[in-house]
Formats: sequence, C-alpha cells, structure tokens
Amino acid sequence: MAGFFGRIRTAVTARPLAQQVFALQVVIVLLLALAAAAALLLQARADTDREARNRVLAVARTFAQAPGVRTALSAEDPSAVLQPRTEAARKASHVDFIVVMNPEGIRYTHPDPAQIGRRYIGSIGPAARGGTVRETVTGTLGPSTRAVVPVTAPDGAVVGLVSAGITVQRVNDTAHGQVPLLLSATGVALGLSVLGTGLVSRRLRLQTHGLEPAEMTRMYEHHDAVLHAVREGVLIVDGDGRLVLANDEARRLLDLPADVEGRTAATAGVDPELARLLTEGRSATDEVHVARGRLLAVSQRPTGREGGPSGTVATLRDTTELQALEGRAVVARQRLRLLYDAGLRIGNRLDVVYTCQELADFAVPRFADFVAVELSEPVLRGEEPARADTSLRRVAFRGVRDDVPFFPLGRLIHFTPATPQAAGFRSGRSVLEPDMTRFAGWHEPDPERAHKLVEAGVHSMIAVPLRARGVVLGVVTFWRSRRPEPFETDDVALGEELVARAAVSIDNARRYTREHAMADTLQRSLLPSALPEQNALDVAHRYLPAQKGHGGVGGDWFDVIPLPGARVALVVGDVVGHGLHAAATMGRLRTAVHNFSTLDLPPDELLGHMDELVTRIDLAENAEGEAAPVTGATCLYVIYDPSTRWCTLARAGHLPPAVVGPDGRAGFIDVPAGPPLGLGGMPFETATLRLEPGSSLALYTDGLVEDRRRDIDDGLELLRQALVDAGDPEETCGRVLRALLPERPRDDVALLIARTRTLGGGRTAAWDVPPDPSAVGTVRSAVTRTMAEWGLEEESFVTELIVSELVTNAIRHASPPVRVRLIRDRALICEVSDGSSTSPHLRRATTTDEGGRGLFLVARFADRWGTRYTADGKVIWTEQPLPAADRAAGDGTG
Repeated sequence: MAGFFGRIRTAVTARPLAQQVFALQVVIVLLLALAAAAALLLQARADTDREARNRVLAVARTFAQAPGVRTALSAEDPSAVLQPRTEAARKASHVDFIVVMNPEGIRYTHPDPAQIGRRYIGSIGPAARGGTVRETVTGTLGPSTRAVVPVTAPDGAVVGLVSAGITVQRVNDTAHGQVPLLLSATGVALGLSVLGTGLVSRRLRLQTHGLEPAEMTRMYEHHDAVLHAVREGVLIVDGDGRLVLANDEARRLLDLPADVEGRTAATAGVDPELARLLTEGRSATDEVHVARGRLLAVSQRPTGREGGPSGTVATLRDTTELQALEGRAVVARQRLRLLYDAGLRIGNRLDVVYTCQELADFAVPRFADFVAVELSEPVLRGEEPARADTSLRRVAFRGVRDDVPFFPLGRLIHFTPATPQAAGFRSGRSVLEPDMTRFAGWHEPDPERAHKLVEAGVHSMIAVPLRARGVVLGVVTFWRSRRPEPFETDDVALGEELVARAAVSIDNARRYTREHAMADTLQRSLLPSALPEQNALDVAHRYLPAQKGHGGVGGDWFDVIPLPGARVALVVGDVVGHGLHAAATMGRLRTAVHNFSTLDLPPDELLGHMDELVTRIDLAENAEGEAAPVTGATCLYVIYDPSTRWCTLARAGHLPPAVVGPDGRAGFIDVPAGPPLGLGGMPFETATLRLEPGSSLALYTDGLVEDRRRDIDDGLELLRQALVDAGDPEETCGRVLRALLPERPRDDVALLIARTRTLGGGRTAAWDVPPDPSAVGTVRSAVTRTMAEWGLEEESFVTELIVSELVTNAIRHASPPVRVRLIRDRALICEVSDGSSTSPHLRRATTTDEGGRGLFLVARFADRWGTRYTADGKVIWTEQPLPAADRAAGDGTG
C-alpha cells in the first residue's frame, strides 16, 4: 500500500505546479459535489416522506369532518353513500386510498370494492378512543404510509373511523423524480467549480511559466547569481518611479549608493536625462545617454503589459569603446552599400556608351563631384585598344555643376605622358592627385582650362584605369570640389572597386558590339544587296535587325528569284535564334532555295526538299555536338506568272501573306499551313489564286506583327489596316513599319511588298500544233511573222531554228497536245509544251548518228534553256538575249 501511494505521490509531484494545484482543486470540488448530492438526495427522501405523512393526516381529518359523513355512518347502507364520495376525494387529494370504517374496523369504503365489509389492516385502537394513528403498514395495496382519525358525534362519542394512505411506492417515485434535477444542479455546480479552478490554474501557470516546483526552486536559487553576473545593468522601477532592483553592473555604471532600493532615480544620483527616462516609463531601444562620463545604450520596456505589476525594466550597456569602431563601421557599410548599388544600377544594357554614362551618373555625388569616362577609339567599335595611343574620347560626363570648364562630351583628348590619365592607361594602375593646385602634370592637355578648373574649386582627382579581363579600355577620372577633404588612399581603393564592377559590363558591351557588328555584316552580306531585274513585279523590301540588347541580328531573310517564262518567285523565311549561327543558317537556307528554284519546282515540292535538307543538317550538327538546331525555321514561297496573273503559294510554318486589291481593300490569303521545316512527316499544300491587275502582295516575318504588349491577331489587324489603299511599294513599306514597329524592336523584321504587273497581249503569242510533222513549217512561218511585228527580224532566224527543233522533237517523241508560246520580256522566251513527262537530255552526237543534234543546236544558240513539269506534261523553254532597245517593260495596268 505504501508503494502504491508512493507511486501516486511521485506521478503528482512530477507535474508542473499549476497542474498539481489544478488536479488537487478538481478532486476537492468533486468530493464536495458528491457529498452535497448525497445529502440532497437523503434530504429529498425525508422531505417527501414527511410531506406524505402530513398529506394523509390532513386528508383523513378533512374527510372525517366533512358534512354528511357522520350522517352516512348511521344510514342503513353507509357504503352506498360513502364509496362514491371517498373515491372522488381520493382522486382529488392524490392519495392511494380513503377507507371509512366503523369503530370495530369493518370497512365501509375501499378503492377495491372487494375489500368492503372486511376488517381494516392496521392499528385503530388509539383512533377508536378518539386519538390519531400514524404508521406505515403493509395492507391490501402494499406498504403504505397512513393515518387513522375518528369521526365523532356531537357528544364526543366515536361513531366511525377514516383512514387515508399513500403507498410507499408513490413516495419513492416522488423522491426519485427529484433526482435528475438534483444531479443537474450538482453537475452545473461542478462544471462552474472546475471552470473557476481552471482559470485560477491558468493564471498560476502563466505566472509560473509551467515550471515544476523543483525548477522554480532552482530558478529562484540562481536568480541573484544570474542577475548580478551579466555584463549589462538592470534596473526595475515600480509604478511610482522608485527603484525596486538594481544589479551589480547597474550600480557600477551609475555609481549608485547601497540603499538605492526604494529611492527615485533622481535622488539616487542618476544623471538628469537618464533619470527622466526612468521616471517617464516610456519604451526606448538603444537610446544613448551620458552617465558618469560613459556612453550608455539604454533600452526600457513596461512590465504591466500582460497583467504584471506596473513599472518598467531598463537595461544599460556601456558602448563607450564601441563608438570609435562604429564610426569606422559606418564608413565601411556606406562603401559596401555603394558597391552593392553600383552592381544593381550599372550594366543594364549591352551598350558601351550607355554603360559609361551609368557609371558617371551613379558616382555623382555619392563618391565624387565630377566624373568623366574616356575610352580608346577602337573600344567604341568593339575592338581591343592600342596601349601606345593615349588619345582617348570622352564618352560620358556628370557633375554637380554645369559652369565648370571641363572638356566637352565627345571630345578626343590627347593626354600627354605626364597626365594621370595617360599614366594610368599605360600602366594599368590608379593615380591619385590630392592637391591639384600644384599643377603637377595633370594640366598639360590644356593649361588655361586647368587654371579655370582650380579657380572653380576643383582641388583633388583620381584617375582609375578601366580594366577588364586584363585589357585597359580607358580611364575614369573622379574630381572633388564641394567636399573640402581631398581624396585619400582609401578613396582610391573604393574608386578601383567601383570602376572594376563597371569595367566588366563595359567589356561585355564591347564584345557584344563586336559580335553584333560581325553578325550584322554577315547577315547583310547574305541578303540580296540589289534585287534582280524583272518585269513581273514592282518590289520594295526592308530588313531591320533587332536592337542591341534585344537579340540583335537574327535569321529573317527574303529573296526575289526570276524564273523561266517571265515568272518571279518571292521568298520570305525565318530561322530560330539570333546571332552568328542564325545568320549563317539563314545563308545556307537561302542558297538552298536558290538551288531548288533552278529546278523550277512547284512551291509545295520545293518546301518538301527544304524540309528534308533541314532534317539532314540537324542530324549532321547533332552528331558533331552542335547545340543550336535548324528545325523550326519557317518559309513562304510564292510564284507569280505575269502572263496569266496566276499566283501559286505554299508555306512551312510561316504567317500567311497579305494581298491588296486594285480597289485598296486588304486581306490575308488563305494558304494551307504546313509544319515548320525539319519536322517532317507532313506534306505541304499549295494555294492558287488569280490576282487582279495592279494588286499588291505583302510577305513578312513574325517580328513585324508579334509584340509582347499585344496579341498576334491585333498585330495582323494593324498590318491589314496599314496595307489598305497600298500604292507605291516603297511608300507602303515605310507606312507599314511606322504603324507596327516599336522604337526598339525585340526581333528582326523582313518585309517584302510587291505590286503585280502583267504581260499585255502584244508581248505574247501562242499556237496549238497538231501532231503532224508537216505542221512544223506552219508554226515556223507564224513565228517569223510575229518576230517581224515585234521588230526582231535579226533574231528571227535563230528563233525559227529553235522552234523548229523543239516542235519536231515534241511531235516525234512526245504526246499531244503540243503548244508553242513566244514571250517578249527582257529576253525572248520560247516555250514548247506537250503532254509527256519525259525530259530530253543534251548529248553530243557522233559522226555516224542520224539524230541527236537538234537539242545541241538549241543549247548552242539559246542563252538559257531548261524543262519544267506541269500537271499536264512538261514545258521546254529557251531564252534569247535582246538588245536593250528591244526589251519590253512591265505593264502595271495590264
């Protein structure tokens, strides 16, 4: 048993003090509640029993004294009169029975009629003698509490007895009916008691911080030792401004007397300002006060915020020795902040001059009053400087005043070897000139200007070389005028750090300038320098690279390719990416399109060959470890025939071209969209439409219509509006660029505007040839007449020979229909078409061959010849040069 109670005691005492108090109070309240509930139950039972005894006595007396009872007892049949009355009285009085009997105990009434006439069970003797009987007896209805009273005559004789009773069961039921109420009241009282106990325990837990008794003991045991061992002074002041506690360090710092407790700070000898702070009780954080010749950092907080006693607690820290170090730390922090801000604000663009100006703007006035940046001339072109040449160009300047006569911006300054700038540029080391009034060489470029600078108050300077990756790009010069103190060695180190951070950005901009210039040169060398002569279209073009810092030169390109039959191909494409690789890739694709166009392929077949070529290029470059793919390039290929006005188009991932009708209405041509080049697996489709005379075509790259600030659909709508009422192609190009391009485009742009021309009926002639060798002579005669009408009699013989050979071959080796067409353009074009897809081949005939010399003669006399395939067969064409006076010009009106 002792071990059990010991374990209980251990479990209780191991808990925090607040929990122990809470558990003890809950147990006490629970025991009190149980005792109270038991007492209330017993009291309720006793009260119920007492109330039952009193009720039955009252009911019996009332009925015995009721009018007519005595008379009924003397009646011939008392039961007939009294039984109804007793039952009515029993029900009204809420008792279990009322029995009327004679003095001998024979019943006249009973709730159970069967008991009438029988003897009453219970004591009646005292009642028969005129007294009263009160007892608990087990009768016919079970155990009951009853009372028996006499019914007396006027002379006092007992003529009958009346007994009223309540069964014990009813008494118990009444008592039990009060139990829920008692238990509810007990539960409510218990809950309120536990709640109050919990609130008290919570307050105790907050005050003790949940500590166990042993922990509280240790805390108070070490309180004084910790309080007096700290190196900070601690003062506790009550709500009346009197010192409650002062530790040893506070006594030492403030030189307090031994009996300081209970005294105000002022009477304790504390310095007035610090005493005022302690008396006011306001919050303070590291306020510096002078006390006893010491600089004290004082922090103060009120103690009554969370229900604690009113007052304040203050801590004192001696910072006398830290003041000197803090001053130097502030300077160091300011310099670090200066360098940090420089890293954020300098180098936002890949532009040499702009970055230099950022450096000058940042350094004034935080580091110097005037700043100038001079660079070597080659640096501005993206090249590395020559260290021997100390002639530098001023590219950036900033000052606190505008009336000081420094060299102007953009001036090429010839620094002599004695100047700090020349010395720093050649040696790569900074030069400090703390006193400019000595004129120790820095004035040599312009002595007169130098004297004016000194007269304006400029008194100190630092020349810091602008060095990046081992190369000195120029010199940055700092001057002071408003600040009286000259530059020092520490300032030189700070200036070098500042310039070093900017130098890397300037060198990056220089390298980018060089790469951009190279890529731009390469790009423009790969684009058409001049458009070829042709009569089918009046063409204007624009190519604009993206601005430096926004991607630079990209892979956008365009081309105008004359085709046989006076036709012209228009090409616009875009290569993914920017820079040298994109420009080189563009050149490869442009060359490939030129080569494929010589085969006179339809647009869809040409794009199919381009798609296969791009796939092979990517496979080869991936095998060699190249990172930038060609897949994803786009292309739009258009063929226009001025003799028929038919336009055939196909596109590979490119935006659709726009068309402007002769009435000025603009719209986009619905060309089936093919995948970008290199994806493979999908065929390309063509669109064909016949253009009205004087229509215009607009081919462009995505850089024209795409912008991060608007949706591409909005860009296309702007383009359509800009093309409305398009007239001269040159003027239209300018209008489109002004309407769509921002000031600094982020992507390169290629734009091609072509106004169509037509070949009038007077410059073409055509004949259908029957499949009969005798028809050759007829065609030859018709050609001779046409040549004469055109004034080309000198070229007639050669043309007759070419027509004769080609028609003969078509009749002999091909299938009908055979058709001959002459076109007078910048050259004389002869076309012979037939229904066969077999292409003739040029070969040299031997001396024994009977044939094979006709095509050789055609190739000998024609300037160019070739074959192109159509849906119905093929066309063999030749071109003969014409004198300049006989060349035809295009007709824009048809």
